[in-house]
Amino acid sequence: MMTFSEALRLTCSGVVLKIIVPRWAMGLIPKWAKVRAAFDELEAYMLEMIRTPRTAEKEERSDLLSSLLDANDDEDLLGGETKLTDQELLGNIYTFLIAGHETTARALAFAFALLALYPDQQEILYRHIKTIVPDGRNPTYEEMPLFTHSVAVFYEALRLFPPVTLIPKMSIEDTVLVSTNKAGERKTIPVPQGAILDVDVAGLHYNPRYWKDPEMFDPSRFLGDWPREAFVPFSQGARACMGRKFSETEGVAVLTMLISKYKISVREKPGETFEERKDRILQTRAGISLTPIHVPLVFTRRVDVL
Repeated sequence: MMTFSEALRLTCSGVVLKIIVPRWAMGLIPKWAKVRAAFDELEAYMLEMIRTPRTAEKEERSDLLSSLLDANDDEDLLGGETKLTDQELLGNIYTFLIAGHETTARALAFAFALLALYPDQQEILYRHIKTIVPDGRNPTYEEMPLFTHSVAVFYEALRLFPPVTLIPKMSIEDTVLVSTNKAGERKTIPVPQGAILDVDVAGLHYNPRYWKDPEMFDPSRFLGDWPREAFVPFSQGARACMGRKFSETEGVAVLTMLISKYKISVREKPGETFEERKDRILQTRAGISLTPIHVPLVFTRRVDVL
């Protein structure tokens, strides 16, 4: 039997395999069979997560899962509508679990890699953190809005390495999009109802029309006025990521707490230029989300931290 963390790790890495390979075929290759087993184990864990809170005392239940279960079991809230089955609840929990775990973790991995490659930016962030918590204590939730540079670093990592590089959208009615090229010429594009459009997130995040020197790692671009309509790592509109606030709070908290206590550096190779080091550290592969391949970093305890 796998641990929860092992099942979650294999599930995250095997999502594409699960989508394209029939269940029976996943037993043909040992590596695939292990991924299938991970999905089964994770499902068992999540079903237990659904069933256990229902037997707990009401005052003990104050987490997101319990709130979802309470809402589904509350006849007044449902207003006569059909309840979700356990399998439907399972699907919702899976979405929260995978989306919330994988995307934030990978965004942080890229943020740490960028700070290691650009120690001057890491020092700026560290000094900013020390002005808010000079005694080295862990920050409180109420203090989160004060860590503007932590937010800027997290956003810049998301701009350079958006977790999802293409976001599909469906037109709910006939409409017309207006585009302008570099010469200022306007072009109208008719979009019929039901048409599928892909938002090119990477193309938007690297568009020099909106971002000065888009290839550069420059968190300060998020400290003043910046083009919010050109920053869509969580999508936008009615179908935007519902976990955005949680992801931002979690990412900024982890980033702040770690940088306040550790200095991050790159494990260098002899004779390696900066560009070669950068290319090695920031290698990616595409999956359900953009993934760093291998990030060999060194975390050194800061001398002024007790």
